[in-house]
Amino acid sequence: MSSSDIFIGEIIGTAVLILLGGGVVAAVVLKRSKAQNAGWLAITFGWGFAVMTAVYMTGTLSGAHLNPAVTVGIALKDGDWSNVPVYFAGQMVGAMLGAFLVWVAYYGQFQAHLTDPEIVSAPPHEEGMVDQKAAPNAGPVLGVFSTGPEVRVVWQNLATEIIGTVVLVLAVLTQGLNDSGKGLGVIGALITAFVVVGIGLSLGGPTGYAINPARDLGPRIVHALLPLPNKGGSDWGYAWIPVVGPLVGGAIAAGIYNIAFA
Repeated sequence: MSSSDIFIGEIIGTAVLILLGGGVVAAVVLKRSKAQNAGWLAITFGWGFAVMTAVYMTGTLSGAHLNPAVTVGIALKDGDWSNVPVYFAGQMVGAMLGAFLVWVAYYGQFQAHLTDPEIVSAPPHEEGMVDQKAAPNAGPVLGVFSTGPEVRVVWQNLATEIIGTVVLVLAVLTQGLNDSGKGLGVIGALITAFVVVGIGLSLGGPTGYAINPARDLGPRIVHALLPLPNKGGSDWGYAWIPVVGPLVGGAIAAGIYNIAFA
């Protein structure tokens, strides 16, 4: 794979991942959406299908890492870091592009939701987005773009992201890689999609399971830049946890793989 193939593949794949994943969250939480209040099951399966679609679409271009934690895990497994910066760059650009497209697709719903007097006057935690006392500036649609904890305990939130990412990356390394070991194979894409659903169902409750630094940071930046009325802040005090936690989790998963499976 050339550097240009990796960069383009990761942009496209991560953009599709965030478009479909962030899109299902928007569908469930925003007013005037036909899927409003569809619930957590819809969100977890939506993210799983998002992973599957993005991986099948771009696996032949870049190996479809779509996640810096996966990239770190594969690099530590193989000892090859030469393309890591290209993967990271493509993933961040793709994540931001995907978040922007969610805003475009749900523009009317964002406007209706954020100008509704009942929504604007309600404390953010009443919508299940963030704890108002812990993050008083966080807006009522931040959860469409990025994750946040239901109970703000730093060590627990960090541990949850680490644990969830270990499960994801270890599953990729042991079951999902193609014959070259540089990305997800055909069966691996399906396995990984169901692993993401399982993580969401079992471990997503505390923090919203970012398990992907680009997935959280890129859309959070877009949330900060978009002209959304009454959106509030982007909760930057929490933003380091869904970046550091998954990177640590990816490294731990690679260490487990090298000790137990290599």
